[in-house]
Amino acid sequence: MKLITAVVNKDDSMSVQSGLTSRGFQITRIATTGGFLLSGNVTFLIGVGDDLVDEVIGIISELSSQRRQLVPPVSAYGSGVETAYPIEVVAGGATVFVQDVERFEKV
Repeated sequence: MKLITAVVNKDDSMSVQSGLTSRGFQITRIATTGGFLLSGNVTFLIGVGDDLVDEVIGIISELSSQRRQLVPPVSAYGSGVETAYPIEVVAGGATVFVQDVERFEKV
């Protein structure tokens, strides 16, 4: 058994959640905040059998996308570096971790 932890941009989170649950996967949804852009994310915890890992990652990959967006100057985040113009960065997509589960119980 595996535990999949997927950090998904909040803009994609409802699509990912619907995609996973409509295919019968049980998920736990946790609201989280990213450190780089201080933007909202959703972290999904999904327990699955070893044979379903690729299917789950495929659904997440299909329904979350990277996109370019403008962010305020870095000085707005308190780093002390100043720039006059917004900076274009790549945001969105998902970060996925897969871990072995030694024991699972539903009580």
